[in-house]
Amino acid sequence: MDTCGVERMALAVRRSGPRFLRRAFTEAELEYCAGRAEKLAGRWAAKEAVIKCFDGTPICYPRRRIEVLPAPAGGPRVRLVGGDRRGAEVQVSITHQGGAAVASALLEMPDPAEQPVPAPPAVRLPDRPPDAHKGTFGTVIVVAGSRGFTGAAYLCSTAAARSGAGLVRLLVAEGVYPILAVKCTEVMATPVPEASPGAVSRSARDLILGLLEAAAVGLVGPGLGRDRSTWRLVAELVGQARQPLVLDADALNALAEDRKALSRLGAAGPRVLTPHPGEMSRLLRRPTAELQADRQAAAADAARAWGAVVVLKGARTVVAAPDGRVSEDPHEVPALATGGTGDVLAGVVAGLVAQGSEPFEAAVTAVFVHAEAGRRLSATLGDGGLLASDLLPELPLVMKRLRHGGG
Repeated sequence: MDTCGVERMALAVRRSGPRFLRRAFTEAELEYCAGRAEKLAGRWAAKEAVIKCFDGTPICYPRRRIEVLPAPAGGPRVRLVGGDRRGAEVQVSITHQGGAAVASALLEMPDPAEQPVPAPPAVRLPDRPPDAHKGTFGTVIVVAGSRGFTGAAYLCSTAAARSGAGLVRLLVAEGVYPILAVKCTEVMATPVPEASPGAVSRSARDLILGLLEAAAVGLVGPGLGRDRSTWRLVAELVGQARQPLVLDADALNALAEDRKALSRLGAAGPRVLTPHPGEMSRLLRRPTAELQADRQAAAADAARAWGAVVVLKGARTVVAAPDGRVSEDPHEVPALATGGTGDVLAGVVAGLVAQGSEPFEAAVTAVFVHAEAGRRLSATLGDGGLLASDLLPELPLVMKRLRHGGG
């Protein structure tokens, strides 16, 4: 709230004249007030009240860029001229009493989580027709998890379901099946043969390939562990599965050790790789710092060499396709730098591919949705303390906003 005496305003106008008026008021305000001291005093008090509203915020407006004019209904309306108002809206009221203008202002600042980040051009969500059924949105086959890493299996498979896939079947070693059968209520956990306690065996290959034949996409790698039999299975699935595969975590570590499998990566079907910088370094056998110095070039070169879509994770995640398309996500979200968030991202990529998205578009869209979910959560939680599982219920909310044009 602020006040301005009418006589005091009249004295200021007589002493300083047009120079004072042009410093404090816009041309439209001067035209409206037509030199009347009571109206000028009302505008001055309103501007001072607005300035006080912005105390403690990063927003700063001088009087000349705060315009107060009548709204069509007759009350005063504030317009902030130029600058970054960060979505701020201000309402004012002006009254006159005892020879003074009295103004109060109310500032409305949007929740930071509601400030959209511009989406890259390739972000595109699959259609959700009203007459659809679960078969419309595809089946995801997930091969993930091992002893000590059951959380990765839960996170990636549930993320695939949260992103809109019709059905998700999680294939896990017999030894950890009881854990995931209890944990995953919306995902169909299924036991497969194990090589050592909790490690999926190469002998499960034919079973897995058969299930992939009837599915839209496979996701292989999160939490699979480093058993040699499991890694041989990964190489054979990559070389023989005709369906699109999303390869993450230990699937990437297996490929880094098997250069032959890596060289024929895209021969059988579409592949999406989701390495973090350390995994990318192992895959390319180049220092991490060298790759980080030019992330777009590193991702693009790898995509062409492997015939696969490459998602180089990190701040401003880069997605590259073998045909030369490259997209950089605008997000930098420190809160996502915690274990398990990459498993969630892999699941979202697979879920979007299951619904019919082309692999490059699915990857770009998944990266954006995943990062935006993290940004919205960090607006409440801060930059530390976010859990990967926090992302799961946030994913559909971000996608809903995208579908309604919220960016």
